[in-house]
Amino acid sequence: MLYDLTVPAYQNGLRALSAELHRALAWGAENDIGELQFAVARLAPDMFPLAAQVRSTCVQAIQPLVRLGVEGAPEIVEDAADFAAMQGQIASALAFLDTVAADALGSDGDRAVSFDLPNGMVFDMTAFEYVRDWALPQFYFHRVAAYAVLRHMGVPLGKADYVGYVLRHLRPGTAPAA
Repeated sequence: MLYDLTVPAYQNGLRALSAELHRALAWGAENDIGELQFAVARLAPDMFPLAAQVRSTCVQAIQPLVRLGVEGAPEIVEDAADFAAMQGQIASALAFLDTVAADALGSDGDRAVSFDLPNGMVFDMTAFEYVRDWALPQFYFHRVAAYAVLRHMGVPLGKADYVGYVLRHLRPGTAPAA
C-alpha cells in the first residue's frame, strides 16, 4: 500500500518534470531565455527558484522512502546550475526509485514514523499518515512550483504536460476532436 501510494506517483511526476524541462530548454533557446535565467527564476521573492524546486522535488521523492526504511538513497544536496544538472538530479532520483522493491516499505501503515525539521519541530505520525499528510503533499508542492515557474517564464505547458501519464487510462473514443 505505501509503495503504491509513493513510488509510482514519484516516478510519474519526475518523468513529467523531466519532459517539461526538455521543452523549456528548447523553448528558451528559441526565445533567447538562457538556462541561468530559468535556474534562478522564482514565483515570489520568498520562494525557491526553479533549480531549488527541481532539487526539492527529487529530495521529496527520496527522503520519505528513506524514512520508511529504504536504504541506498542518493543525496541531492545542491541546486543545479543548468538544465543538464537538473536532469541529472531527476535521473538520479528515478534510478533510485527503480531499485525500490514493492515490499520495501512494508505493509504496516500503523507503524510509527517520527521526523524533525531543521527549525526544531518534531512530528510523530503513523506511516500511512506520514505518506498521506506529509510526503505526498511535500512532493507535489515542489513539483507544482517547478511547473509554475516554467509557466511564469512563458514556457507553453499545459495540464497534459503536467499529468500526461494519465492519458494511458483514457477510454478510447472519448478524447475531444482536435
